[in-house]
Amino acid sequence: MQRKVYELEKEKLDLVVQELLERSGSLVNIKLESHFPGNRLAGGKYSMGSHTITLYIEEIKNQCQQLFATTEYFLDYFAVVFAHELGHAEDKQLEVLAERMDQCSSGQDRNRIALRIEENAWEFAEKLLTDMDRTFMHKIIYHSLKPYWDQLQLEPA
Repeated sequence: MQRKVYELEKEKLDLVVQELLERSGSLVNIKLESHFPGNRLAGGKYSMGSHTITLYIEEIKNQCQQLFATTEYFLDYFAVVFAHELGHAEDKQLEVLAERMDQCSSGQDRNRIALRIEENAWEFAEKLLTDMDRTFMHKIIYHSLKPYWDQLQLEPA
């Protein structure tokens, strides 16, 4: 029974991935894994070197549970996380911003660039998910960007 539930879930996730890849026109490689290997609650990551997005299904479920007190919206939450990672993959400024970040002498400058990288990805995600509930999406974006705003002592935009 558990295996069938997993296979059904994987089919749904694959459909979301295919739809968003088609919408975006991206040729990025995609990997779905159950857990993030580190101690963070990372739902996904983009690797410039291999042009690969890795999505961590259980972490995305946990994030959804923490933010909305239910996993009822998991598929939509998954779509938002994936669209954000596609934003990194398709960001024409990412390589230059990452280089500038590596050369920063101050933590404050690094934090500003890190925020710009995240904002770029979220802008892409919002354009990609025009049919997504705005309140739902903005709650996710707010919680994603809040640590960056806090580090820079900025008020949310």
